[in-house]
Amino acid sequence: MYKSHSSVQMRQNRRSWLFIIPSMALIIAFVFYPMVQAFFTSLQTGMANNLSFSGAANYERLLTDSTFKKALFNTVLYLVIQVPIMIILALVISSMLNNKKLKFRGFFRTAIFLPCVTSLVAYSIIFKSLFATDGFVNAILMNLHIISNPIAWITDPVFARVLIIIAITWRWTGYNMVFYLSGLQSIDDSIYEAASIDGANGFQKFKSITLPLLKPIILFTTINSTIGTLQLFDETVNITNGGPANATITISQYIYNLLFKYQPNFGYAAAVSYVIVVLIVILSFIQMKVGDDKE
Repeated sequence: MYKSHSSVQMRQNRRSWLFIIPSMALIIAFVFYPMVQAFFTSLQTGMANNLSFSGAANYERLLTDSTFKKALFNTVLYLVIQVPIMIILALVISSMLNNKKLKFRGFFRTAIFLPCVTSLVAYSIIFKSLFATDGFVNAILMNLHIISNPIAWITDPVFARVLIIIAITWRWTGYNMVFYLSGLQSIDDSIYEAASIDGANGFQKFKSITLPLLKPIILFTTINSTIGTLQLFDETVNITNGGPANATITISQYIYNLLFKYQPNFGYAAAVSYVIVVLIVILSFIQMKVGDDKE
């Protein structure tokens, strides 16, 4: 009986591997192999068909590259400012739209989620038009007497960064909102009812019930948003083109420029790309440690 059970289990394990192996092969071929190959490329200089080993020269060059430092600063700036704003907004909006007494909840949910499915290029061009010096946003602000002169959203270094933050917040807040809504709908209403009987107000319920129960989802969306922001490319290219004077350039855009706009240097571009890999690994590890429920 024991042998029969063991043989059945072994057959099931073999069948399981038949389903797992194709996925593993694809992940190794299209994820891990390119990562390893990119690392070896980062230790070389030149173009794809004429690479020569240079050791750590590319990584040493990062320390003196002013454009890279500016791209790194901008990327971290977007991350530090935009991600918390987006997470908080998504939490607040999802809590409001989870109210069963709210009319047209479906309409509001759809409207807030729609930016996520719009074309990156299309919405970037629209934002560029809206926030032009003679665009709709400046016209509204001047008509409301909030400003007296048009704001140079695209040509001023500070306002150009603000515009990028506004754009990516507008696009991705609804994406995170959907995750929070699904989490909120899984929380039993009786928990909130018990808190109401105990005299808890809305903020106390949000702080003591909603946030702790949504902690795993908040961790997931924070890591996802961090990875996405570190790879930010489309908005800076299509709205400001990294300008003015590289004031809004990101690491991903700098990698693109190294490969296709400047004199091609595949080795150095690979070295810059590994900065993103290291940042993602470090920040994800920190966030997972902070969100660890075991402590």
